[in-house]
Amino acid sequence: MRAAVMHAVNAPIVVEDVDIADPGGREVLIKSVASGLCHSDLLFLRGEWDHPVPTILGHEVAGVVEAVGDEVDYLQPGDHVIGCAGGPCYKCRYCIVGRPILCEGRHHDRSTGEQPRLSLGGVPVHQYGQLSAFAEHMLVHENATVKISADMPLDIAAIVGCGVATGLGAVFNTAQVIPGATVVVTGCGGVGLNCVQGARIAGASVIVAVDIVPSKLERALALGATHVVNPQQDDLVAEVFEITAGGADYVLEAAGINTLAQQGIEMLRPGGVLTLVGLPPQGTNIVFEPATFTPAEKSIRGCSVGSLRPRVDIPRYIQMYMSGRLELDSLVSARISLDEINAGFEAMERGEVARSVIVFD
Repeated sequence: MRAAVMHAVNAPIVVEDVDIADPGGREVLIKSVASGLCHSDLLFLRGEWDHPVPTILGHEVAGVVEAVGDEVDYLQPGDHVIGCAGGPCYKCRYCIVGRPILCEGRHHDRSTGEQPRLSLGGVPVHQYGQLSAFAEHMLVHENATVKISADMPLDIAAIVGCGVATGLGAVFNTAQVIPGATVVVTGCGGVGLNCVQGARIAGASVIVAVDIVPSKLERALALGATHVVNPQQDDLVAEVFEITAGGADYVLEAAGINTLAQQGIEMLRPGGVLTLVGLPPQGTNIVFEPATFTPAEKSIRGCSVGSLRPRVDIPRYIQMYMSGRLELDSLVSARISLDEINAGFEAMERGEVARSVIVFD
């Protein structure tokens, strides 16, 4: 199969032929139909997060099951699926209590000595997120999938497993925004725009979108923001205090920038909640003063993929789209081929797109 292989940090991804094994046990072979380029992939590509190489990145993906192993009971050939990085075990204590994003048993790699799932010239290729979605096919454990309706367009479904799930889940599951609340979203990329949509669906009365790119602020307004602030033009904290009449109930930091997280604490009213959604580079620190933080009973929450419960939340998000409550079409701002993947990441770094999606032949 053709796949985009990362051989080194800060080097172009190379599209080449990679060998893929046959499915066995609880594995499924999936034909990739569409795969989104996520900022998390860029962090690994730029060396801001570590991952062994060679590897095939990509974790935002939708496709069709082609074959299944002899122990698979969840899927059959022809099923339409969304990939979920890692895939919970559905057996550990966290899975049982309904927090599968914290699963202790999400590693489903083949055992040492078995044929690797992916290889290049006889050398094993490391699987990223138990998926490796920048490839024409994926060989994954069935738990790393969610079955979806065949009526859902797969080029749109591709972005649901990460960008959409993270943004909506940050609002619904992690922050638990209540109707009538005031909400600030910092960073209006793919995740932040879905935070905006989540706040709208949750019934927030004020939704302030923050970014330095005018086109992203325009998208945020179209998706439900009531106000926008460009921190390069205005005093962010002062603007938020004026708009919210004393500070926000919730701040969702979706850009992964420590200075925005620190300002997020300042933007909260007493009792407010800061939710850290975006991934910063490893080693990033946030500084705050407990003397002003603790007496006001402000809170900070970490958010991993929107506290995702894959087989509960993803079908719900799909239904929101199918019923017209959730707008996703405009978030796919570019459809590209696998051979255009490096240009796609460059466009992401320039802030030109909400989401680029690779569409496979």
